[in-house]
Amino acid sequence: MSDAIVGQVDGQEVPRYAGLTTFARLPRREDVPRCDVAVVGIPFDTGVTYRPGARFGPSHIRQASRLLRPYNPELRVSPFAHQQVVDAGDMVANPFDIGVAVDQIDAQATELIDAGAKLVTMGGDHTIAYPLLRAHRRRYGPVALLHFDAHLDTWDTYFDTPVTHGTPFRRAAEEGLFVPGHSAHVGIRGSLYSPADLDDDAGMGFTVVHCAEFERTSTDAVIERLRAQVGDRPLYVSVDIDVLDPAHAPATGTPEAGGMTSRELLAILRGLDGTNLVGADVVEVSPAYDHAEITGVAAANLVYEFVSLLARGAAR
Repeated sequence: MSDAIVGQVDGQEVPRYAGLTTFARLPRREDVPRCDVAVVGIPFDTGVTYRPGARFGPSHIRQASRLLRPYNPELRVSPFAHQQVVDAGDMVANPFDIGVAVDQIDAQATELIDAGAKLVTMGGDHTIAYPLLRAHRRRYGPVALLHFDAHLDTWDTYFDTPVTHGTPFRRAAEEGLFVPGHSAHVGIRGSLYSPADLDDDAGMGFTVVHCAEFERTSTDAVIERLRAQVGDRPLYVSVDIDVLDPAHAPATGTPEAGGMTSRELLAILRGLDGTNLVGADVVEVSPAYDHAEITGVAAANLVYEFVSLLARGAAR
């Protein structure tokens, strides 16, 4: 088998509505001898506290990715030409036992990372960020963490359950999976249980960029602030699609009014070019609430930007 890079199915030869149902119509992991970047799904939503359905997110994002083309003009890179990008399929995650699922995701992510792949993961609910951070810590040490979300996700428990989609970053803080003082939440908004929620979060070492700040400052200013926060540390980025306003992402489990636009979010991610990105996830796409693939298209483009950023990093 040749080591030549295998890219997308050519959209000018095979119509985009035909052919492979992989992400961006890329090769499967088993079809190539090596893998630099693995786009992988985790169809798991047992940790949700409101709307279910994110277990169907990976397949929905794949379907919405059919229109992605091989050149990213904003980042001036061909993300599939200079690194072998594959769709590594879906991880197995027990739908009845969150603890078992966490261990399964941790083990499967570790296997991919140990094989030399950078991971861009499609969820699934936000519970999956916890085992993914565990796996990345083994390879890179504690990471700088940028978390894009309407919610803090640093609550302690839900119904006495310690691992849910509202608790992953408290568990991560307890295990030292990210670097306090060099990590941030972006896009936070909506109601809280009490003012103590913010105090507890600050004690874990997070900076909060509230969504309202986008009304008072420029996107460039937010980018500058985040880049200074992260520095040159290994960076992991976790995006809950509900960071976007429901007008831009209606298909999510816990929608909140007053969110970011897709243009703002894409601009901020592109502004991370030059940072030491080592992994990313896009979670909480619940396709039963989508229409016209609005949310799926947004999520697919976020995954594409992460793959493009990794390509830029590989080229340096």
